[in-house]
Amino acid sequence: MLSKVSRSLTYLCALLYGVTGALLYILPNQLAPVFAWKVTPFMTMTIGGWCLGNAWLAYIAARRWDWERVYTPLIYLWLFGIGELIVLYLFRDKLNLEHPIAMLYFVTLIVNAITALAGIIDYLRIRPRNAVSGSTTTTTQKAAVVGFVIFVGFLGFYGLNAQIGAPGTSGGIFPEVMSLFTLRSFGMFYFALAVAVVPFFWDHSMKALLTHAIASYGLVIFITLAALINIGLFDFVGRPGGSAYFLAYLAVGIPLIFIFRKHGMGN
Repeated sequence: MLSKVSRSLTYLCALLYGVTGALLYILPNQLAPVFAWKVTPFMTMTIGGWCLGNAWLAYIAARRWDWERVYTPLIYLWLFGIGELIVLYLFRDKLNLEHPIAMLYFVTLIVNAITALAGIIDYLRIRPRNAVSGSTTTTTQKAAVVGFVIFVGFLGFYGLNAQIGAPGTSGGIFPEVMSLFTLRSFGMFYFALAVAVVPFFWDHSMKALLTHAIASYGLVIFITLAALINIGLFDFVGRPGGSAYFLAYLAVGIPLIFIFRKHGMGN
């Protein structure tokens, strides 16, 4: 398995994301005006949801710390940290780090990126292998993985390439108009989610898939809850695309409850 340094850094990511996410999630109205770039309270709460989800994911990965089970959550975490830092660099002229919450978010991403580099170096040094043990995934589960990668991957690609004014960027799905900065941040988040699941095209370990699912479940819960709290912003009649925002998370979150009851959580 990867080194104790990598594990300690992953625990540190869990702590930093937990603190950052809790503040953004609980105090979106107060912190939106002083965040790292121009965002609304709902966007602030959603970003807080990412952070809280990342905290849970990093904790699960560090707690279990068995490469065969946690390598895909780690891939997501590594891609997220590096990718979001790249987004900050590309929009550095709009970046404002004067307030402590903005600096905390920035420092958290830096620690995440350092964790990624340490993990990649460990991987290249150790070359851990994935040996399938126990039950394997079913054909239906493999098809669900493919569908997830296609759908979420499309969202990521669109968010990273679409320009403001393109379909879905002006309140058509997310109920508020995003800046290009925010759109790219969302796109990078979805891109990391999709790429991290690609290894399950050939890795048929049920334990690994269940571990990835429970590690990622915090993202589903916190982001969906943020949307429910701000449901008044959605106009399902005038802008029916907003329903897709909810359905995308519910379509993943609800079936996983039954899967966990039947197969466990990859322990």
